[in-house]
Amino acid sequence: MQGLLPAWLAAVQIPISCALVGGVGGITYCLRGVYLNACVRKQWDAAWHPWYYIRPIVSFICGAVSFVFLKAGLLVLDATQKPDSNLLGFYALAFIAGFNVDKFVAKLEDIAHATWGIEKSRVGQDKDK
Repeated sequence: MQGLLPAWLAAVQIPISCALVGGVGGITYCLRGVYLNACVRKQWDAAWHPWYYIRPIVSFICGAVSFVFLKAGLLVLDATQKPDSNLLGFYALAFIAGFNVDKFVAKLEDIAHATWGIEKSRVGQDKDK
């Protein structure tokens, strides 16, 4: 696609792609939740509707944030580097960040604590108990 995109869009193509891949991860998780709760467990609860709408948006954001943390070197991919696999690592992490937002945010809190001494949020502290 090189040369097909305007320069301003080409400059942010990878972060936008990471955000989109994170969104796909979140949507995949939501669809799985619908299937499990409505069809398998027969425990559909309308109280969870806001979660099904908000989760893909949060996943989209986490996908973009995963790019920032990888680019900054605060998250490192340990897999062996192969030619042209660099973007796949970005996209794989973005998908995981979107798919499992809770663990991704917990990891970011761990990094913030270790790097800058920032304490975990109340939600993060509650999960440790």
